[in-house]
Amino acid sequence: MQAGAPVGTPMAAAGAQSRSEDEEPTGKKDLKRTTTQAFGGGIPKRRSSSRSIKRKKFDDELVESSLVKSSTRVKGPPVIEPIRCSGSEPSSNEKKKVTKSNTTLMTPLTMVVTPPPITKRVKKSKQPLQITKDLGRWKPTDDLLLINAVLQTTDLTSVHLGVKFSCRFTFREIKERWYALLYDPVISKLAWQAMRQLHPETIAAIQSKALFSQAEEALLAKIGSTSQPKVEMFQELLSKYPSVFHPARSPKSLLLHWQLLKQYYLLEDQSVQPLPKGDQVLNFSDAEQMVDEAKLKDSRDEVLEHELMISDRHQKREIRQLEQELPRWQVLVDSITGMNVPDFDNQTLAALRGRMVRYLMRSREITLGRATKDKQIDVDLSLEGPAWKISRKQGIIKLKNNGDFFIANEGRRPIYIDGRPVLSGNKWKLNNNSVVEIAGLRFVFLINLELISLIKAEAAKMTQQ
Repeated sequence: MQAGAPVGTPMAAAGAQSRSEDEEPTGKKDLKRTTTQAFGGGIPKRRSSSRSIKRKKFDDELVESSLVKSSTRVKGPPVIEPIRCSGSEPSSNEKKKVTKSNTTLMTPLTMVVTPPPITKRVKKSKQPLQITKDLGRWKPTDDLLLINAVLQTTDLTSVHLGVKFSCRFTFREIKERWYALLYDPVISKLAWQAMRQLHPETIAAIQSKALFSQAEEALLAKIGSTSQPKVEMFQELLSKYPSVFHPARSPKSLLLHWQLLKQYYLLEDQSVQPLPKGDQVLNFSDAEQMVDEAKLKDSRDEVLEHELMISDRHQKREIRQLEQELPRWQVLVDSITGMNVPDFDNQTLAALRGRMVRYLMRSREITLGRATKDKQIDVDLSLEGPAWKISRKQGIIKLKNNGDFFIANEGRRPIYIDGRPVLSGNKWKLNNNSVVEIAGLRFVFLINLELISLIKAEAAKMTQQ
């Protein structure tokens, strides 16, 4: 029995130890299990098969799954619940114990696991929308044109009427752009950087189109309309008044602007003649009543008819000769793309220059008028502008042997030469830089003086022989 005592004592101790373990409250074991599962200490792995079961879903199942997915997408920080095994469910005592200890356990859990909310950064645009809109419409060339025109005229109304921009800007848009260039630092900086990147040739072309200031036009208006100025005279003006004229001005550009001033009667020695008032204007109906029909019914004159027949033969012969020379001496029509003086060649006698086109005279006689399907004309004035008031054969410009040009009016409406009317059936001498106005269309008649001087010399030699 003494030998069995030491054997029984450890067995009794083991039994007492096992009894004490059984007597421990079950709540502590559940609390330890939940804490170890929540913090990742000894989490039992869920048993699942590696095989995927695939089966077709019906329509109602598809709708329910989509609703579940949409309901799960709720904004807010994620909350992690304690992980439990699928096979074990907590008892009522465990639920009570867990709810009591939830106040002390969930607080540090949420602090550790819950991530901070993510805030999206919204990019702020550096420039407002109005600036980008203006930069799209206003080009660097437009800004340079605007600056040069304002510096020349100091009048935004003149800039709006006289400058041709890349777009048709209104007066308000031009005014807002000018104030933006002056007072808005962002727009002025961007515009200055864009203008500095322009090519030097582009800058020179823009500066050559600068408007004429009042001081420049005042100096040009002092030159008389009856004089025949040459390029050397305008070169002297540029050298005499360098502070008045724009640096991009050339003698040719001054000559062309002087011709425009003369064409619109803006020189100092020119004055626009007003139309006569009262009973002096004779209407067509009044003239028709004054005509005596009895005087028109004259007897037949055979001598006159014979002379008319001979003159008709001569005219037909001249018409045939002109038709044969037409492909060789046809009048050339060139579009005017810039403010350049027409360069005369050895075959061009004179030129009739308008605002849109110019006509080069390469024969001694040309006809002016309005071309139709039935009748062709040498100089078709409808290319310059509205010509419905012009006759089909309005006039003839002819060069005589002595080197003088004459224009004969053969239409219904009068032709104005330097403001003087030339009625139907009359003719008038044309000088260099003469202004020819036909039914509202104005032209400048330019003569090739070198070629005309050669013609005069040959004519003088023929008379001496």
